[in-house]
Amino acid sequence: MSQPDQSKKARLGLKITLAFLAVLALGGGGVGVAVAHPWQPGERASEAHTGTVTPSAVPTTPAATPVTLTLTPQTGATFVNPADEVTALAENGTVTSAILKETATGETTDGELFVSGRKWVSNAPLKFATDYTFNVTTEDEVGNRSTTVSTFTTVQASNEADLAMFPAAGSTVGVAQPLQFTFSEPVTNKEAVEKAISITASSGQVGAFHWYSDTLLRYRAEDFWAANTKITVDMKLFGVDFGDGQIGNFNQTNIVQIGNKVEMVADAANLKASIYINGALVKEYPVTMGDERFPSASGYLVLLSDKQRNAHFVASTIGLKPGDPANYGEVDVEYATRLTPSGEFIHQATDSAMPYLGQVNLSHGCIGMSAEGASWVFTNMGTGDLVHVVGSPNETIAPTDGFGDWNIPFAQYAHR
Repeated sequence: MSQPDQSKKARLGLKITLAFLAVLALGGGGVGVAVAHPWQPGERASEAHTGTVTPSAVPTTPAATPVTLTLTPQTGATFVNPADEVTALAENGTVTSAILKETATGETTDGELFVSGRKWVSNAPLKFATDYTFNVTTEDEVGNRSTTVSTFTTVQASNEADLAMFPAAGSTVGVAQPLQFTFSEPVTNKEAVEKAISITASSGQVGAFHWYSDTLLRYRAEDFWAANTKITVDMKLFGVDFGDGQIGNFNQTNIVQIGNKVEMVADAANLKASIYINGALVKEYPVTMGDERFPSASGYLVLLSDKQRNAHFVASTIGLKPGDPANYGEVDVEYATRLTPSGEFIHQATDSAMPYLGQVNLSHGCIGMSAEGASWVFTNMGTGDLVHVVGSPNETIAPTDGFGDWNIPFAQYAHR
């Protein structure tokens, strides 16, 4: 072999030796150890692979934040206003189901979801004196569900408050008819009740409320209603607290129609009655009115709904006793139209008084007329029509002896 060949062999051996040393060096540094140090049976991983393998990270699911559920009303509540909303509010989750039902019958009350499904709200009123069951299911952020059952009871029937309105819905009345509200229970929260009754007149007239007692409320405009006005009375009293735990139990809208302005001016000094329709004189009749001992009430009176084709009057009902010169005992009259609950009427004069029409006042406060005049009033005048008594020395009637509201100055009337 030539010298150059020997030289090549020497260089090749040197390279192999260097490569082997390099492998040893790299093995000591931890690279490629899977080949250099395979696991042996019984060899511990910590001994065979220390510093050589990084285990893969195992993903973990964080625990979900518990759902906080707030119910209104609270479970066990026993005096729940049936107008109040029933709600379920979930924090850290959603409401997946809400069933509000009457415990006894199973009848359900509708509701809606709001706030991205976190809040359920009832959208119908409840009933008085009723037990309710409220089933609510919630779901947390990772899908876990939980159901809560709540029970409560609404206001008892003994705490329901009602009212009667006069005139009734659909009535047609005269221009002098105030609106009257008679409550079943005393009202101490008067401002809240007034706010719940909205009254609108097509004439644009604005009126005011006046309380005569805790159970009697009236409403009138500053002046008589304009002829042919339509009055809309919107009563939103359901759930309104009247005070002392009494809760309003209804909502209702009534419409009352005002007719023509029909007015009688009864002149006690001149012993005549003049009747006007919408300002035009249509009839005039002689009359006899209250005598010196029993003068007719002056000022404004309003015809009531009581009409009697034949009426029986008894003197003792107005305090007259046997032996009193004014005691007339018992008499029958015709065409009686009532002015006051205390006993003033427009009626056909008795036979004994008939010759004195237009000449002498000799009644006990009533307006006595001829058969023609009393019949005309009975037939053509009605509830809410106006009677204005002038020329009488007497005072006006008490405001609640019929409807004496118009004798009170409006500024005083409107002041609670």
